[in-house]
Amino acid sequence: MPIVNFHLVDGMSTPEQDERLLIGACQLYAEVLKAPLERVRAFITLHRPGQFAVAGGLCAHNGLHAPFFDFIVLDGRPLDERHRLLRGFTELLVDTLGVRRELVRGSCRRVEPQDWAIGGEPASVIRKDEVAARAALSTPPP
Repeated sequence: MPIVNFHLVDGMSTPEQDERLLIGACQLYAEVLKAPLERVRAFITLHRPGQFAVAGGLCAHNGLHAPFFDFIVLDGRPLDERHRLLRGFTELLVDTLGVRRELVRGSCRRVEPQDWAIGGEPASVIRKDEVAARAALSTPPP
């Protein structure tokens, strides 16, 4: 389930940087969520500089590279894990692309297990035991 998408300005990163970003994101996700690497997906969506605005101006004119990322986790993931991913993806962008930290934005989208498909089946069925274990950890004792 873990998926991250980095929105970057086309031409402001090298293929080597893109590879480091994607591989680093996969490793971060697997580490933080304790998920098998084969479950992780990472993407880069490129936007033309004339179609990406930052600070009120087009990147084609102001040269600013202000990446945005969004990632998905199944609902029930603890807040500290989500915060580690927010920080970690930001660090990865700053370290890999040399972008200014204050220009990076990101978001986490939580998806209910019954609303996420794995091979056409709901995660609430496929990952039933994992979902139940996370729910038990987040439920305070009576």
